[in-house]
Amino acid sequence: MISIRSHMLCRSAIHLVEGLADHLFLLTYVFQVGDRDDSNLYITMKLKAAAEIGISASHVRLPKTATEDEVLRCIVTVNENPEVHGLIVQLPLDSVNTMDPEKVINAVAPEKDVDGLTSINAGKLSRGNLGDCFIPCTPKGCMELIRQTGDMAGKNAVVIGRSKVVGAPMYSLLLWSHATVTSCHSKTTDLAAQVGRADILVVGAGRAEMVKGAWVKQGAVVIDCGINHVPDPSRASGVRVVGDVHYPSAKERAGYITQVPGGVGPMTVAMLMENTVQSAKHFLKTYQPRKWNISYTKLKPQKSQPSDTTLAHSCTPKTIGQLAREVGLFSKEVEPYGTTRAKVRLEIINRFKAQPDGKYVVVTGITPTPLGEGKATTTLGLAQALGAHLHVNSFACVCQPSQGSYFGVKGGGVGGGYSQVLPREEVHLYHSLGPLRRRSVEGPDSSPLCFRYIFYFSRGPCNLCVGHKHAQAAFLDCLKHPHLQGELCRSVASEVMAVLVLSTSLEDMRCRLARTVVAYSRVGNPVTTEDLGISGVLAALMREAVMPNLMQTMEGSPVFVHTCPLSDIAPGNSSILADQIALKLVGPEGFVVTEAGGGAETGMERFVDIKCRASGLCPDVMVMVASVRALKMHGGGPAVTAGSVMPKEYLEENLTLLENGCIHLKRQVENAMAFGLPVVVAINTFSSDTGAELELVCARAKQAGGVEAVPCSPWAEGGAGAVELGQAVRRAADTPHRMNFLYDLEIPIVNKIRTIARSMYGADNVELLPEAQRKSTLFSKQGLANLPVCMAKTHHDAERKGVPTGFTLLVRDVSVHAGAGFLYASVGWVSTEALMRP
Repeated sequence: MISIRSHMLCRSAIHLVEGLADHLFLLTYVFQVGDRDDSNLYITMKLKAAAEIGISASHVRLPKTATEDEVLRCIVTVNENPEVHGLIVQLPLDSVNTMDPEKVINAVAPEKDVDGLTSINAGKLSRGNLGDCFIPCTPKGCMELIRQTGDMAGKNAVVIGRSKVVGAPMYSLLLWSHATVTSCHSKTTDLAAQVGRADILVVGAGRAEMVKGAWVKQGAVVIDCGINHVPDPSRASGVRVVGDVHYPSAKERAGYITQVPGGVGPMTVAMLMENTVQSAKHFLKTYQPRKWNISYTKLKPQKSQPSDTTLAHSCTPKTIGQLAREVGLFSKEVEPYGTTRAKVRLEIINRFKAQPDGKYVVVTGITPTPLGEGKATTTLGLAQALGAHLHVNSFACVCQPSQGSYFGVKGGGVGGGYSQVLPREEVHLYHSLGPLRRRSVEGPDSSPLCFRYIFYFSRGPCNLCVGHKHAQAAFLDCLKHPHLQGELCRSVASEVMAVLVLSTSLEDMRCRLARTVVAYSRVGNPVTTEDLGISGVLAALMREAVMPNLMQTMEGSPVFVHTCPLSDIAPGNSSILADQIALKLVGPEGFVVTEAGGGAETGMERFVDIKCRASGLCPDVMVMVASVRALKMHGGGPAVTAGSVMPKEYLEENLTLLENGCIHLKRQVENAMAFGLPVVVAINTFSSDTGAELELVCARAKQAGGVEAVPCSPWAEGGAGAVELGQAVRRAADTPHRMNFLYDLEIPIVNKIRTIARSMYGADNVELLPEAQRKSTLFSKQGLANLPVCMAKTHHDAERKGVPTGFTLLVRDVSVHAGAGFLYASVGWVSTEALMRP
């Protein structure tokens, strides 16, 4: 008899694993329910072996009171973590609650099932797909021991036991090694005779010393997988461990035999380590660090392009669960609304806290014409180009469409053609949350409030925003001022929207809401939501609204659609939180393409001086969107009305008109460059544009200071039409740059307004009307002068195109959004004429 030296073989196997593990960072989880002593012993052995060869093993123990649902949720969490290569569920599950072990085992992802116990791995093994499955560790260890004794082909093999852990997989492994296999068990008739014919005998019946030495064929290989405790008064514990084979008598007949304890056990642990290494190797075959494994839709653009709605309906978007997994989101971080939309929980920021941000690209444009210049379409097309065509992680962040876009005045507001958000209609969903509550209260100084409000909130599973333009946001009636009764006031509702845009966390949102001023007492003291005792209610209502909405483009790129423009008395950008989460998800080599509402002199200025101040984020590239037809309009072309026939000047080549309009492009490029960032000009092309016109715009854009100027066609071609733009953006992102703000917060309010008016608008000076002067003085006394300024609405006559100069900017009023954290100066008509008066 030769006793198989399993410890020596185990050491050899471990050294093999060590060689593989040296080149990988390996992490495995050992999952336990309860606190059984035998389970603790096995786990200790596994953890020790893992530590010995450099595998990081974490032991997760749930209490006996854990429910099956809790266990399944924990397993799903580990399944989704790409840093974990193996998951071991220690059996039995020691819980006071009923659990289905089969259900728990099969919850483990097959690619992480290093124990090889899931039905998928068992099925592959039974079909002979040995290279595409994990083999259970004990049978795998047995096979390694048997191989040391010689060739198995043609030998008679007998397996006693039919368990899923040993017997069944052992039968398959011997069969696929070309042995002639007989499966037996405790009920087999004339078991001794079956054993007597075995050249290879593997026993895993779980019955102490049931196989007698006299049964064993002379010179047979005997592998004993049993572990049984039998009484032994001579031992301190009162028991000793024996196998399923009577070792003293069997060793006299066997050619090779394993002992219990010390035979198969060490090999089982060694094979578990090897499976973990194999799991990591399989993962690395497709894994690229911080690179998404994402599927994109290949578009087939049609020459005669259908309507945007028809195109949107022709595409079948991925399920939101699939998209979430592709970009690295865990299921517990996503709240689906149907199959194509989801809210993303803010906790993800903490998980990715240590990961560097990606590249930050902001898309702005020239001063928009009545038909729009395709800023949203370019934003989405650029994101598609970077992801689907240039193969870098790419995320788009856009606003909920404004009212004008919603009714189709300037397109759909969610892109167009082959660069739009899907499903198109669901971006526009709203339903009323209902009135918060009507209250008539006294101010904190015991004086009656000037106004009482009814707050209405608009809420939908896609947008979940408060105070949209087409929601009845806030009504007021004045106790002592009948002439104001019934006038619409959106000031507070707009501020809540601005709070959503500028919040950097849930707690930050709560604090901003608490300091939001909703009224003034008769003696002029501000009254906040905290004073009214409703800030907690507001925060509770907004707990879902603050989470960004995950959707996708036509090519399957991820998009966050979050917050509404409200660019009259709010920044007019998508949310900071959407940008922050996207920047973490794409990783340091990825790109986040976000959109700034309005033209560069308004939307871009607010983006930098308000949003970037609040977020601390600095863009790497500014993309300036322009179009030939818009520049012709700025060059003196005839007026254009939505729905009317386009004048011939915009359909035929007219270099003179275009040359005149390029002075507007030059000014807007200079405006963008004032913030110290590289500018790439994207010329959104139309079929009527000629080659000479595009060359002229490119030349003038570069002369103005743009690092590159690139024609693109995202509407007609999707991401393929913005590949050159994507390449230009990638090059520009590597350009050394340092962002700067337009003004310091410490300067007086009027100086901030003057700086913006002169630098961005080309005004000679500013004039504050009496009400604006009074408010500026008051806010300075209240310590609010150090807030940034949002210039509200149009800064000059909308009919004046090109580069208006030689005018004085009149400021009618100055108000404060204390919760959002900025002042706003009214320089044109906005629907807040019944503003609260301190």
